Parts: sequence; structure tokens; C-alpha cells
Amino acid sequence: MLTLILTIVVAIALVWILAYHAASALVWTVVAGIGLIGLTAGGVLGGAAAGILWFAFLAIAVVANLKAVRQGLLSGPIFKVYKKLLPQMSQTEREALEAGTVWWDGDLFSGKPDWPKLLDYPAAKLTAEEQAFIDGPTNELCALVDEWQVTHELNDLPPHVWQFIKDKGFLGMIIPKEYGGLGFSAYAHSQVVMKISTRSGTAAVSVMVPNSLGPGELLMHYGTPDQKNYYLPRLAKGLEIPCFALTAPDAGSDAASMPDVGIVCKQMWEGKETLGMRVTWEKRYITLGPVATILGLAFKCFDPDKLLGGDTDLGITCALIPTSHKGVNIGRRHFPLNAAFMNGPNSGKDVFIPMDWIIGGQPMVGQGWRMLMECLAAGRSISLPAQSIAAGKFASMATGAYSRVRQQFKTPIGKFEGIEEALARIGGYTYLMDACRTVTAGALDMGEKPSVLSAISKYHMTERMRIVINDAMDVHGGKGICMGPNNYLGRAYQQTPIAITVEGANILTRSLIIFGQGAIRCHPWVLKEMKAAQNDSLDEFDHAFWSHIKFTVSNAARSMWTGITGGRGLPSPACEDTKRYYQQLTRFSTAFALLADTSMFVIGGSLKRKEKLSARLGDVLSLLYLSSAALKFYDQRGRQKDELPLLRWALYDSAFKIQVALDGIIENFPSRAVAFVLRRLVFPRGLTLIQPSDQMGHEVADLLIQPSAARNRLISGIYLPKDENDVIGKLEAAMHAVIAAEPIEAKVKAAKKAGRITTHGADAQFEEAMKLSVITETELALWKRARVLQHEVIMVDDFDKHFGRQQQLESAAWQQAAAAD
Repeated sequence: MLTLILTIVVAIALVWILAYHAASALVWTVVAGIGLIGLTAGGVLGGAAAGILWFAFLAIAVVANLKAVRQGLLSGPIFKVYKKLLPQMSQTEREALEAGTVWWDGDLFSGKPDWPKLLDYPAAKLTAEEQAFIDGPTNELCALVDEWQVTHELNDLPPHVWQFIKDKGFLGMIIPKEYGGLGFSAYAHSQVVMKISTRSGTAAVSVMVPNSLGPGELLMHYGTPDQKNYYLPRLAKGLEIPCFALTAPDAGSDAASMPDVGIVCKQMWEGKETLGMRVTWEKRYITLGPVATILGLAFKCFDPDKLLGGDTDLGITCALIPTSHKGVNIGRRHFPLNAAFMNGPNSGKDVFIPMDWIIGGQPMVGQGWRMLMECLAAGRSISLPAQSIAAGKFASMATGAYSRVRQQFKTPIGKFEGIEEALARIGGYTYLMDACRTVTAGALDMGEKPSVLSAISKYHMTERMRIVINDAMDVHGGKGICMGPNNYLGRAYQQTPIAITVEGANILTRSLIIFGQGAIRCHPWVLKEMKAAQNDSLDEFDHAFWSHIKFTVSNAARSMWTGITGGRGLPSPACEDTKRYYQQLTRFSTAFALLADTSMFVIGGSLKRKEKLSARLGDVLSLLYLSSAALKFYDQRGRQKDELPLLRWALYDSAFKIQVALDGIIENFPSRAVAFVLRRLVFPRGLTLIQPSDQMGHEVADLLIQPSAARNRLISGIYLPKDENDVIGKLEAAMHAVIAAEPIEAKVKAAKKAGRITTHGADAQFEEAMKLSVITETELALWKRARVLQHEVIMVDDFDKHFGRQQQLESAAWQQAAAAD
């Protein structure tokens, strides 16, 4: 009996080891054969049992190792069923899936991330020219903008600011130098947008949209030589203001269902019969539309008379149309949450456009969706993440400073534990967002177009922006809710939902896009299986399918072991400060790969309708990426020890959320039997991770409320004026002044406690303290300056009781005059 038990234990151990290391079929066969020989020779097996086992072994060995036999008995029948079960995919779905590239997300799906490879990727850096532009024109632009004037009085940028933006080349940052643009890197583009965003959301959006998904980007990649040579220099110089019209009233998140159509036809154009299209459209929410001179337009193209030959339904097409063109209705504006950037509707009915207005000319008819998806893969990684980290950095600076300046119960509010919780989230999420933005921009500058990572960046950074801004508002209290020239948070709080909504609404992005696209694009075998079915190639399917099975079995074994050990013993970069984080992320990558595969195997094509499960799987993938980015960010900045509180808080928070998401997947898995097995594989020791501790939060909060090199790095890149007449310059100066005054106040407090100071009121007590030589005249002056700055910082704006009424009267008079004209 003991021999039998030992045999079973050894067999289980061998099976687990082979599965853990993803052994090949040949290795499994050799090990199993040696084991059977040993059991037979040792007398453990004999008689009929031995015969049955040997027969089963030989049959499995033949099937596993002889390709022709395996395909005939297993792979072929499975392939037939797979092709029947494979959901039909539309052309737009296929183009969306194939858009962009797979980068580090592929490693995260593998279950075994190659950490040295990640750390070896070059860090994002600015050239001297790019840094000079940020230090020069970008700072100048920030100084020109008064956001209260822009959003409350003008509802637009002043003309001189618009002209400055055009003259300095802000609208052509991504356009190559040979066309008159600045030719900046993705990282420089991000840095510029981030800095402007800390001063004015209106200016930032006005700058970032022409440099994001739109005519400039599309022309650079797909335009004809004539189109590039004409439009790109004009766009770079600001002679043309572009907008791109994609969203329609009935086609928002489901943009591919747009009702806008173009019919191929021939019509007289400039005195001769011309091949072109009659386009009818109605679009909404188009940024820069009201002031645009050139309209990028997406529509579905049809060729009922087959003037182009071939199909009648040609697909989504992109064109460039001058807004002055007859039939284009444009110029009215929306007013999204009191944001002053230009945004509005446009439409047209049976508007004729010649074929050479199609971006890329006639050969690109019907290629519009592919064009948009490929460009979106890059653009979504820059603009909104830059705005989000701007909010984080600004909130870290402003809320930290205000928490030190504002006192209650004779204590800076930043030292209250309730405030520390908010400050910890602000600081920790800002560090995480900056890491995500920087690492992703670095990937773009390497030539990657990471479509899945761009969706992760957009969703998770805008969501963390919302959290950070909410926390900042809570800490500021009345200072944050009273609008006026001295309110530096109100507009950001008010307009945060805009970023949440645009470029893929966040609910849709989380529920459908991140995992739905990632499961196919980033998985090492799923896309290969699908392509094998499309190519009707049994050889390709046989290799992909059995590799997929081996991959899943290996991750099951690895997941259980790393769950038991907590990832200890796994290879990781040689850095004691962060070693355990790498190991823990490898453990979660393995568990994620297992759950992703199991979900696809068990639920199949219905998984895309299980949006909550898909969302949780997407959360795990996203948090793995954010945590990876944080570790690389820490490494590439020289592993500064004073940043460890920020890194530690961010990683503990992310790991805990990964655990919650994994638990949610298993708890809600449709098959309870499978869920039972998964829980034992993923959490063999139960749920062991905790949220960041109070001490971790205290360390982050303490970092935000006083000057330090770590704080400076955290908020680097924001617009921080030195002028104390500027509300932000005054806030930062007040923090420094209050900190400098604290030891002076301590002296006076001690003298008062000793009975040396007998007067009442702070001013009188400090004057008496100077006369008694408790403090010097210089110290008294420092204290008074701190007192003045402190008072000015905490004050809020107030207005005449008729505030706003005059504007209403002027607006009504203007409307009457316009109607009379």
C-alpha cells in the first residue's frame, strides 16, 4: 500500500512539473514511458492492468506525436466544430481587431512576463528642441490664458491667444518638419498638452485635437502626395483649422452603424463631368467644428451603378471637405458642461464632392474604418491621458499646498487622517498615471501602435482623474465650490465627464473593448486559431489549438503553485526594493491567463455578452499594465528611494484591486463546478492581499504637503508661475511661507505657555514676542507674510448681487439685433 501511495504521489508530482514547464508531447511521452517501464519492472503493475495501461499509453503516444494521426482523429473533427461555433465577424469588427500592434500587453497575456525586456525598452525623452518649446512657447501660452475670462466672459479663447497658437506651430506638432510642422515625438506632444491642461482646458483641447485623430494624422498616413503637399503645410501654419466628424445622433459608441451615406455618381464640377459622390450626413459633438475651415468626414459609401466596378456596398470612407463648400452646414456650437472649447454639429444633404477629396484618393474608398482604427490606436494614448495626468499633477500640487496652508483646530488640515486618505489617493494615482502615460508614449515613439493599451490608458487614466479631482474638491471644501477667478479646481471638476465620454465612452471601453479586443489580439494563440479557420488550414489550426491547450494546462499548474507561494522564488529583476512586486505581478499574470482561457473555452462566443465578466477580466489586464508601467517608471528614473511611498501605495492598491477582480470573476462564473476548481487554482490560500495601510497613506500624504525632491518630480511638467499675483503662484508661495513660519510660531507658543506673553490676539502677541526678543524683526516679517498669503489663499470670490444679469441682458440684445439683420 505504501508503495502504491508513493507511486501516486510521484506521478502527480511529475504531471504537475511537466504541466508547469509546458513540456512538449514528446517529453510527456518519454517520461510516461519511463514511468511505466519502472512500474512494470518493479512489479507494481502486472497482468491485465499493465496491459491496459500500456495499450492506452501507446495509443495516446501515437496520437500525440504523429501529426497525421492526430489531425485525423482529433484536430480535424475539432476544427469542423470550431468553424461552426466561431461567431461571424463583420468587416468593421475585423478591422478594429487587426488595428495597431501588440506590445507589452502580449507578455501580460502570456502568464510569464519578460521583465528584463520591459526594463530594457528605451525611456521616453525630450530632445533639446522639444524641451525648448515647452520652456518657451508653451509657458508663454499658459501665461497668456486667463481661464476665468475664457470660460465665463468670452466662452472662447481670445483672438490673440488663437493667433499665438497658430503662429508658434501648436496645431502642427505631429506634422513632419518637411511639411512645415514641428515633427515632435509622442512624448513631447504629451508633455505640451499636459502643461497647457494645468492652465486651461480650453486651450489644451484646442491644441490637442488637431494633433490627435483627425485630418492631419490621416493625411500623414494615407493622403495622396498632392493632398499632403497642399494641406499639411497649411495645417502646420494654422492657415487651416481642422475638425473630424465621426459621431452622429444615432451612432455614438456604435460609430460603425453611422447612417451617413455617400453615393458614387458623376456630376458637373468646375465645368466638366466629374466622378465623385453625393454625401448626406448629420454629425454631433465635433470639436473645433464651429471654427473649422476643413472638415474631415466619415460616411458609408455605396456604388449602386457600379461606376467604380465591384461591390455596391464599399464601406466607411473618409473625405476632406472645405467648410466653405456649398451645402456644408456648420458653425453652430454645443456647450458641454460650460467648457469653452469649440464643439458643435454639422450636416449636409446631397453635397457633391469630387473623388480626389477622398483621403488617399479613389484607392482608399471603403478603407475609412481601418484608417480610423489604426490612427485611434496611437492618438487615444496621448491626448486624454495627458489631460488626466495634468489633473493629477495639478491636484497633487494644489491640494497638498492648500492642505498645509489651511488650518483648523490650530493644525494644518493635511495632518488629519481623514484628509490623509484623500491625499494618499491623489498622490498614489498621480504616480500611477504618470507612469502609464510616460511608458505608453515611449512605446509610441518606438513605432508601436498599441490599440489595447491605448484603451486601457484612456479608461483608467480618465477614471483616476475623476477620483483625484473629486478628492481635491473634498479637501478644498468651500474654496472649491465657489466659482470665480480664484477658483482653480471648479472647471476641472465640472468638465471631467467630457473626458470620460469622448473617444470611446468609459462604460463601453471597460465592458467590451479592453478584454474583448485584448483576448484576441494579445493572446498568443487565439488569433492564430481564428486565422486558421479563416484560411481553412488544418495544419495551422492543429499547431495553434494544441499549443493553446498546453498553454492553458501550464498556467493552471503555475497558478496554483504561485498562489501557494505568493510568487516567491519566481525570477525578477535584481532590485530588493521591488522584487516582490515583480513576483506578485507574475503570479497574477498567470492567474489572468488561466481565467481568460477558461472563460473562452467554457463560455465561448457568448463571452462578449457577459459584459460584467469581460469588464473584470479587462480590469485585471489593465491593472497588470498600470503596475508594470509603475515599476518601469521607477526603474528608469533611477530608483529614487524617496519615491518608494508613492510606488508602494500604487502597487498595493492595484494588487488588491486585481485580487477583487479575480475573485469577482470566479464568484460570478456561469459554471459553478468550473468556478470551484478555479478558486482552488487561483486562490489556494484564500484572499491574502490587503489595501494600502494607513501608514503607507500617511507617507504619501506627508510627501504632498511639504517641499521635497520627490514632490517636485511628482508635479514636474505643470505650469507653476512664480508670480504671487497669480492664484497658483500665490498658493505655492503660501505653502513655503507657512512652513517657514512654523518654527517662529512654536517660539511664540512656548513663550505664551511660559507666561511671558500676556497680550491677546495673534498680531499683538507676535509684536510683543519681538519686543521681548523671543523672535527677531525678520522673523516677525516672515510670520506676517505667511499670515497674509494664508488669508488670501483661503478666501473665495464674491460678486455684486446682480452678477450675471448684465450678461443675460447683453445676450438678449445681441440675439434681437441678429434676428433683425
